[in-house]
Amino acid sequence: MKLKVDDIQFNLIINESDFSNEKTPIVFLHGFTGRAADWRFIFSKIPPIFFPIAIDLIGHGETDSPKNQDYYSCHAIVHQIDSIINQLNIKKFIIAGYSMGGRAALAYSLKNPQKIIAAILESTSPGIEEFSLKKERVELDFLLSDKIKKEGVESFIEYWFNIPLFESLKKFPHFEDEKKLRNQNSAIGLANILSNFSTGLMPSLWGKLHLLEFPVLLLSGELDEKYTEINNELKNKLPKAIHKSIPECGHNVHLEKPELFIRFANDFLNSIER
Repeated sequence: MKLKVDDIQFNLIINESDFSNEKTPIVFLHGFTGRAADWRFIFSKIPPIFFPIAIDLIGHGETDSPKNQDYYSCHAIVHQIDSIINQLNIKKFIIAGYSMGGRAALAYSLKNPQKIIAAILESTSPGIEEFSLKKERVELDFLLSDKIKKEGVESFIEYWFNIPLFESLKKFPHFEDEKKLRNQNSAIGLANILSNFSTGLMPSLWGKLHLLEFPVLLLSGELDEKYTEINNELKNKLPKAIHKSIPECGHNVHLEKPELFIRFANDFLNSIER
């Protein structure tokens, strides 16, 4: 399905013939360099009372990659997601996001808490509090953005998946195929989202987490020590959160351990009072 927001065409994966007001929608948001299709593995595995929808975020997949950088800020992305939700006439839903998509999900939830039933957040950060660390992250993301513009997507993807964060992902049987799929992204889109939706540029959400009173499932890989620590802190800040650390797994839980991701997600979904 294609929908327009501010003259930008967004791509969604949604089974329109199965869309029902009796089912609870789950909106899935992918990570940086990912795409809506990353979530297809779980679509047929969730309980039938739920209805899955996945969005190609701006600059990714089959969604447009405008040159105007204003469209890539945290505020703009929250607005784009909300416009899509409104066009689909969804009143309340469950939001799920991985990494960058998890940051977008958290930011959206704080802006529109009345629309969120629950959240599934995989390897998610609520931003950076300390100014010096924010500045350091922004400078790094600007350098990476320039790298994409100068060297192209294929060279950047090769570099990106060689950073320590994705070391365990190299054991994934279809790792090379996954990299090729990500090469299809737009250089403009990836560069713009890196330099405008940087973790360092987005407002820190740490001080507002107590406002999110709906159930939250936090997932992280135990080999990803940084995000496991962040998610332990998140659990203590969020009123109704549970945290599952996945053994022998790194940053990308749903690719490395899809069966465990599905199991924990379904246990959580079945526990929610709708």
